[in-house]
Amino acid sequence: MSLSSRPLGLLAELTHACPLHCPYCSNPLVVSKPGKALSTAAWDSAIGQAAEMGVLQCSLSGGEPLLFKDLDRLITTARREGLYTNLITSSVGLTAARAVSLKDAGLDNVQISFQADSAELGDSIAGARVHQAKLDAARHVTDAGLNLSVNVVLHRFSIERIGPLADLAASLGANRVELAHVQFYGWAFENRRLLLPTRGQIRLADEAIVKIKERYRGAMEVLYVGSDYFEARPKPCMGGWGARFLTIDPDGFVLPCPTARSIPGMRFDNVSDTTLKSIWEGSEAFQRFRGDQWMEEPCRTCEFKTADFGGCRCQAALLTGNAAATDPICRLSPRRTEIDALLEEAGGDLSEAKFRTAPLRGS
Repeated sequence: MSLSSRPLGLLAELTHACPLHCPYCSNPLVVSKPGKALSTAAWDSAIGQAAEMGVLQCSLSGGEPLLFKDLDRLITTARREGLYTNLITSSVGLTAARAVSLKDAGLDNVQISFQADSAELGDSIAGARVHQAKLDAARHVTDAGLNLSVNVVLHRFSIERIGPLADLAASLGANRVELAHVQFYGWAFENRRLLLPTRGQIRLADEAIVKIKERYRGAMEVLYVGSDYFEARPKPCMGGWGARFLTIDPDGFVLPCPTARSIPGMRFDNVSDTTLKSIWEGSEAFQRFRGDQWMEEPCRTCEFKTADFGGCRCQAALLTGNAAATDPICRLSPRRTEIDALLEEAGGDLSEAKFRTAPLRGS
């Protein structure tokens, strides 16, 4: 397999169970059913196959991956295969002893999600009293000698705290903070009207991030992921469909991106039934939007098609009903006016509005 065609990153979604119910969760509205989850042995095999294909990094996620009973074993497997490992977690349940155990298993990095920089707002968004536990967990991570990253989802209710959020990450000893605007999939799509920031909030955040990056230059990496609804060009989702990354969901289905199962009519192969390599190279799902032959106009003849690949296929499907359509975020899309109309509505009175969220999910 050539360097240009190999996957570089594996996202292992170990479970859909989670102790939180954040209104911007991008996990499926209908989650995996009990009894269908991939076995630990099958995960071991999949990680080994990914390494053979040239994958360099394995991110362990969910739901909440700490609820997966054999997490340490999978980390050890990934380390043995030479993969860099990253745990993407709410950190609920991450004690000092557990952090040391994960370090001993071979874990390289822990990415903890924070909902806000204060307990009142953070616990309200998370739907559980967890903010203090997150602060404690972050210290357990650094005390254990693990690298710490902090991730924050920005939306209407948190975006104006972007400066204090970066300061919080720095105070916890984070090597990296990711300040990422909400991506509208899953429950976030259901709550889009409530989560969309205003144009004024976006402008102030864009100005603030320049100062934040300068303040922490050389001390902490600051990654800012903009709100694509406010952009003129779509994001080059995943670096192109089936080009660099693959996801395995809790049931063992292999996806070109974490939200691909939201596209109606798509068929995905399972790593329990065939090899990861055969899925990557020849499965119907991974071939569907590779290259540019599938593109419709204006993408097919667009000068930017090799830069943004027509945008996000999941977003196109959600907003137009056609996964092959130009991502409506693009200013060249005939559906861009619908996005502009949504943005004009942002900032209206939400006093009577209620978030839709999934119930708390146990293991």
